[in-house]
Amino acid sequence: MTFAVTSPVTGSAQTGFTTPTYTVGADVAPTINGKQWAVSAVSGTGNTPRVHSISDPFTITMTRAAVLKQLPAINSQTGRYGSIPKNTHVILVRKGVNYAANQSPETALARLEISVPAGADAYNPVDVRAMLSLFGGAFAQCSAGIGDTAVTGVP
Repeated sequence: MTFAVTSPVTGSAQTGFTTPTYTVGADVAPTINGKQWAVSAVSGTGNTPRVHSISDPFTITMTRAAVLKQLPAINSQTGRYGSIPKNTHVILVRKGVNYAANQSPETALARLEISVPAGADAYNPVDVRAMLSLFGGAFAQCSAGIGDTAVTGVP
């Protein structure tokens, strides 16, 4: 898997976070098909989010499909493929958040699921990459707005 987070990670702008930087270190992913990093320091945010601990996680994990799927055989009678399986990969960020005074943190989740039809990786990689390029650029461009919506509920 070529997903490799390098430290420090420059975070995208958020309301109240001017130039966020996250120091990360390799961690053990919950599955053999994943890679994980834990946040050990935060700077430049204007606010002070808590770093990773067992009871208050702050991690990013990427997990690839457990079993990589391929295209099935073409139906000899119709000349078409049946249902096309998808290879699903997940990027998951876990962050402990407080929801009330005198309570233990609860874990908030941000999950990106990437499902690519089997065969597209070889036959049409440019469009798979274009999909992810647009997603990454739009997310970076709208990061503060997405954060505002997650906090205020106003799209």
